Amino acid sequence: MPRTAAPPVTPTLTSRRRTSASVVLRSVLEHGPVARSTIARLTGLSPASVTDYCTRFTELGLIRESAVPRRSNGVGRPHVPVDLDDSRFVVGGVHVAVPYTTVALLDLRGRVLARRELKHERTAPEPVLARAAEALGALLDNAPGCRPLGVGVAVGGWVDRDSGTVVEHPLLDWHDVPVRQVLGTLTGLPVHVDGHARALVNAERLFGRARGSRSVLHLFVGNVVDAAFATHDEVHHGPRSQAGAIAHLPVPGGTEPCDCGRVGCLQVELSERTLCRRARRAGITEGVNPMHVVAAAAAGDPGAVRLLVERAGAVGRAARLLLDVLNPETVVVTEVGVLHREDCLAALREGVGDERAASVVPSSFPDSVLAVAGGSVALDVLYRDPLTLSPERN
Repeated sequence: MPRTAAPPVTPTLTSRRRTSASVVLRSVLEHGPVARSTIARLTGLSPASVTDYCTRFTELGLIRESAVPRRSNGVGRPHVPVDLDDSRFVVGGVHVAVPYTTVALLDLRGRVLARRELKHERTAPEPVLARAAEALGALLDNAPGCRPLGVGVAVGGWVDRDSGTVVEHPLLDWHDVPVRQVLGTLTGLPVHVDGHARALVNAERLFGRARGSRSVLHLFVGNVVDAAFATHDEVHHGPRSQAGAIAHLPVPGGTEPCDCGRVGCLQVELSERTLCRRARRAGITEGVNPMHVVAAAAAGDPGAVRLLVERAGAVGRAARLLLDVLNPETVVVTEVGVLHREDCLAALREGVGDERAASVVPSSFPDSVLAVAGGSVALDVLYRDPLTLSPERN
C-alpha cells in the first residue's frame, strides 16, 4: 500500500494554555516586580492574555500587586507591577542520600525556610520514608501561616518520574519502591519524585546560574555519581527516566574495583566513599563525612588538599567526555571540593580544558543543595502547569 504522510502534530488548546501560563509565571519569578506590559513584551503574548493569566494567578494566591506603582518615563498612568507572592505557599522537599535524608520547606522562590537532616538508622525504604513524613509534618507544624502545595522527592539511582518509583538504588538496596504512593499516603499531599541530578537541573534553570541557558548539563558527584541534561527548557528523561546513568563509565587508569565486576568505573573512582576511604588510609581523617576532608584541607593539611584537587581534576575530565557528546551551553557541577575551594574549581576547569572552562560553574546552592533538590521537584511541576493549583488552597 502507498505510504501517506502522517498528519502534523498540533498543540491542543489545553497544552497551549499550560505553556502560556508557565511562561507568564516564570517571567514574574525572574523579573518581578514587573509590569504586565513588560511581561507581554518578554513573552510575546497579547496584553489581554497576560492580564487574564495575572488575574487568575492573583486569585490563586501565586502573585500580588507590588505596593509601589511605577510610571513610564514619568508621564501617563502609573503601571502597577506584579510580583511573586512568596508569603503564602510552601513545598516540602525530601532528598534521600546514602547516609541521611534531608527534609525541608521551600518557598516559591526556591529558598529553604527550614530543614532537618535525619541520619539513617536503617536504609530500608519503609522506615526512611516514615521518618521523612514525620519530620515534614513537624516542619509544617512550626510554620502555621504557610500552606503546603505538595512534596518533591529527589533520590539518586534509577528513578522513574512518571510512576513515582525508585526502580533501583544499589547503595540503598532499594528496588521498585513506590515512593509517591507511600509518601502520599503518609502525608496526604501530592508527591512528585525524580532523580536528584534532574531535580538540580530544574533548580538551576528556575532559580540559579543556568537561568536563561539554552542547554544545561548537571553533573552530581557524591556517593552516587550521575548526570542530567536539559535543552530548550526540557530535561531529557529517556524511557522510564533512565537517562543520566553514568556510574559505570570507564575511567582510564582507574584502580577501584566495582560491584559490577569491573575495575575503574566512574562512580567507584569518584564517590565520596572512595574519597573518605583514601583520607582514612592516609591518616587525614576518620569516618565517612567528606566535609571532614574539606575541613582538614582548610586547616592546611597538604594530603587533604591533594586528594580534593586530584578528585576535582578527575571530575573535570569526566565532564569533558560528556561535553564532547552533548555540547551544552552551561555545565553545573555539584561536588564537595568544587563547592568549597577555588583550587578545586580551577582543577575542575583544567580537566575540562581551556576552551570550555568558562562554561563550567559550581552549584548555585552550595549550602542547601540537597534540600533544594527535593523541593525543586515539586516547584518544577508548579511552574510548568500553575493553573492546576486548586483555588481551595489559597
